[in-house]
Amino acid sequence: MAMMEIRNVHKTFRTYAKAGLRPGAHKVVSELPVLQGVDLTVEKGDVVAILGPSGSGKTTLLRCLNFLETADAGQLVLDGETFDLAHAGRADIARLRKKTAFVFQNYNLFRNKTALQNVTEGLIVARRMPREQADAIGRRMLEKVGLAGGQQQRVAIARALATDPEIIYFDEPTSALDPELTGEVLSVMRQLAEEGMTMLVVTHEMGFARNVSSKTVFMENGVVVEQAPSREFFADPKEERTRAFLQKIAHTE
Repeated sequence: MAMMEIRNVHKTFRTYAKAGLRPGAHKVVSELPVLQGVDLTVEKGDVVAILGPSGSGKTTLLRCLNFLETADAGQLVLDGETFDLAHAGRADIARLRKKTAFVFQNYNLFRNKTALQNVTEGLIVARRMPREQADAIGRRMLEKVGLAGGQQQRVAIARALATDPEIIYFDEPTSALDPELTGEVLSVMRQLAEEGMTMLVVTHEMGFARNVSSKTVFMENGVVVEQAPSREFFADPKEERTRAFLQKIAHTE
C-alpha cells in the first residue's frame, strides 16, 4: 500500500454578491476551477516535484492536502486512514496535521521571535511540549539545516522538521531567495531526500526536479497532465504539452 493516495481532488474559487432576494442571500457571480480531479500516489521516501505554469493549481493542491484550503471534493489516504478533504472535522484535521508539515513560499515566521522561538512555538503551544524539551529539539533542527545569519527559509524548514512529520509539503521554497541562498536551501532539501524524508515540492527549480526528486508531476489547468519517475520524465516525456513546457523552460535557464 502506498504511503499517500490523493484521490479526485476538486476545487473551484467562487466570487459571491448579495442576491437581493432576502437578508443574507448571496449568488455566485464568477467561478474559477483550479483543481479538476487530481489523482496522485506517493510512496514512503518519495521526493515528488510538482511542475507547471502559474495558475495550474500546484499550490492550491498542497493547501487542500493540509486543509489550508477546503476542497470541494476529494480524499487523502495517509497510512491507510482516509480523510475527506471537503468535509473533515476539526479532530480529523488536527490528526492529519500531526503527520505533516508545510514550508511556505514566504516563510510565515513570527518576526518578533528568534529563530529558536519560531521552531519551538508550535511544539510548546500546539503539542504542549515542555519548553526544555522543545528547545533541545529546536536547537538540533537548526543545526541540522546549517542555519547561519538568521536565514529565514532554513528556519522554516527547521520548524517543519521539529514536528517529526511523515511528509513535508514545500510550496516554491526558493522563489523569494537570491541565487546564493537558493543553493543553500536546495542543499538542505537534498540532504533530507538522501535521509529518506518524504516530500511534495512545488518548484520551478528544474535541476532539483531532475537530479533530486524521485518522481515528477506536470500540472496544467487543474489536472495532472503527466507523471513519471524523474529520469524518465525528463529523458522521454510522453505528452506533447509536457515537452513544450520543458523546452520553454530550457530556453529560459
